[in-house]
Amino acid sequence: MHHHLPSASGSEPGSESTSELLMMAARSMRRSFGETMAAYDVTPSQARALRVVAQRESVRLSALAEALRIAPRSATEVVDALEERSLVAREPDPADRRATCVVPTDAGARLGEALDEARRQATEERLSVLSDADRAELTRLLRLIVEQDRPGS
Repeated sequence: MHHHLPSASGSEPGSESTSELLMMAARSMRRSFGETMAAYDVTPSQARALRVVAQRESVRLSALAEALRIAPRSATEVVDALEERSLVAREPDPADRRATCVVPTDAGARLGEALDEARRQATEERLSVLSDADRAELTRLLRLIVEQDRPGS
């Protein structure tokens, strides 16, 4: 008995599976936001790092690497690039002078806010095709999926 599996690309328009559609939607959102970041001359990893630094106001390099799920060396490279543009600064950790914290500069905080607003606008554009009820249902469903990753789930 042969089982016919659909091709990875989906043989006909509209034949995509839920998982394929979810991945396509995520790629579409990332691409849309990526175009916005490019206009600000920021890489995706720089934008993510800036967001974490701005949210926490001061973060150790090791904690930043952990938050971004990247190697500490990679976090150092991202911070170096942001520091070159005066978007973040390194300061001694007040709790441990041997450790270094990364803090946003005024310019970095402003850029972080601009990127957050650009992300919101890009998301709003993508979601504008949904009715209020559809949007509420999508939010409910996505929350169910995301909450599986939370501790205690």
